[in-house]
Amino acid sequence: MSQTSLESKLEALQCHFTWDLDPSRSELCRLRDKLEDIGTEEGNSWLGHIYNLRGFVQYKLGFSKDAQSLFNKAAEAFCQTRRADADEGPWLVVNYGNLAWLHHHLGEQAESQAYLSKVDALMNKYPSPSQDELHPEIYAEKAWTLMKFSTDKKQLAADYFQRAIRMQPDMVEWKTSHVLVLYSVSTSVDTGLDADMLEKMRIAKEEDPENLYLAVHYLEQNAKTMKRERVEDEAGELAQKILKNPVSSYSGLKPLLWVYFEYVSVDEAIDLAEKALKDHPDVRYLKSCVALCYKWIITSRGSYPKQSTIDKAISLHEELISLYPQSSLVKKIDLASIYAKSNHSQAKAEQIYQELLESDLDPEEKQMVYNRFAHYLNIDRRDRQGSIQYHMKAAEISYKSRFRENSIRALEKIKDRLWWMEELEEFLQNLQEP
Repeated sequence: MSQTSLESKLEALQCHFTWDLDPSRSELCRLRDKLEDIGTEEGNSWLGHIYNLRGFVQYKLGFSKDAQSLFNKAAEAFCQTRRADADEGPWLVVNYGNLAWLHHHLGEQAESQAYLSKVDALMNKYPSPSQDELHPEIYAEKAWTLMKFSTDKKQLAADYFQRAIRMQPDMVEWKTSHVLVLYSVSTSVDTGLDADMLEKMRIAKEEDPENLYLAVHYLEQNAKTMKRERVEDEAGELAQKILKNPVSSYSGLKPLLWVYFEYVSVDEAIDLAEKALKDHPDVRYLKSCVALCYKWIITSRGSYPKQSTIDKAISLHEELISLYPQSSLVKKIDLASIYAKSNHSQAKAEQIYQELLESDLDPEEKQMVYNRFAHYLNIDRRDRQGSIQYHMKAAEISYKSRFRENSIRALEKIKDRLWWMEELEEFLQNLQEP
């Protein structure tokens, strides 16, 4: 096969290399750490998809050997999680496509051609139920992959899940993930959930009772209208189940801690996080859960924490930054917000923010830093003018996020109280939609 013919066949594949995934290096590092925190426990129905995406991330970061090992693990995982009587099936089309591309990039054209042939054989043996559409297994993996990226890709992910479910309605985990991606899109802006979304979550929870991540988010959304005792009872039942399950960022622990913090008891939230960490003292994700509880205590409106609590939070966050060295932007901002509340370390908050403002960040990262710095200037430094300037900088970045929405709302609230109201009003009217 000629080089041109090989490349055209590669371009026609459905896999991570052809799905227009072009994350920046910082996004790749963040995604790598997120995927590692999900864990690799056997029985996870998405384990093959996790390994496939991890392999692609490692390739993009320049680690081709790691990528090949992870793609091979993906194939093994699919064989374990799909039909036990079949060594292969349509769920391997994406994986074989990834391997075809990887060998091509490594200059191993014979191996690349071999995987292209495997893809052809699978697609002939397992055609899509709908002639004009991809196989549902491909739609499902594409959807799961896209939901790990930005909000605009999550909208597309929801559509792909819907197509997969329409052709193969018996896959409960696809239905659950479809609802979770819709939930993620709904909560990416502060508009609240409508009754239709809550009903979708209720049905998914009934169909997939073992998915505690979904169950916790459903409780979180309903807790504001429930009696405290009932929230506490349901949260307690979920906590017991979560602690018995393998550690994973999708266990439901982090959102459950928020339910405890917001609706039950701050002390019980910390007790739960520290119990989980005591059972698994080396798991960095659980350390991040404990750190998060302390951050909530310190940064909550009207909170007056003891200096010892602030010192504990500082220590936890400094350790976390060392555990996530290439994806610690949010943790650095959180550390700055904690330093700002300290009696003897406020200058360190300013230092962290100045370092972040001068660093090389993606536009969406800059937007987050500008928004958080604007609040710091307003609340901790009483610098209203500086705060407005940074809210404007955040709003000017044409990237749809809750940070942009928050900065726009902050500007709208204060425009009527300013002598230069017309200038601010004109600024808000001229903002471009992302």
